[in-house]
Amino acid sequence: MSYTRLLFTLPALLTLAGCQSQGQVLASDQDTAIQTAVRRGQFELSCPAATGEVLSSNMLQPALWGGEERAEYTVGVTGCSKRKVYIVICPQSSTGCFAGVGRADQETTQ
Repeated sequence: MSYTRLLFTLPALLTLAGCQSQGQVLASDQDTAIQTAVRRGQFELSCPAATGEVLSSNMLQPALWGGEERAEYTVGVTGCSKRKVYIVICPQSSTGCFAGVGRADQETTQ
């Protein structure tokens, strides 16, 4: 391999080695997403004992060129005989997440 080719190939390989797969990104943000949804659910359900679980997760591609990827989680929050589903978005350039409403309250028999 020539020296010039090595100069162009090495930085590309190093860049690829530092990238996380989508599965790794989703796994790393999952706990923050659950915590964000649970805090909102505890307030809205008036239930400090509410707990949450991830129902699904997905990577959202940038809406515009040059935009950023976002991790999207559907999180179910249950407690005090009520449950609510939240859509949680975690931008990759941030350490925080946003919990939006997914579906309305539903009564459960617990």
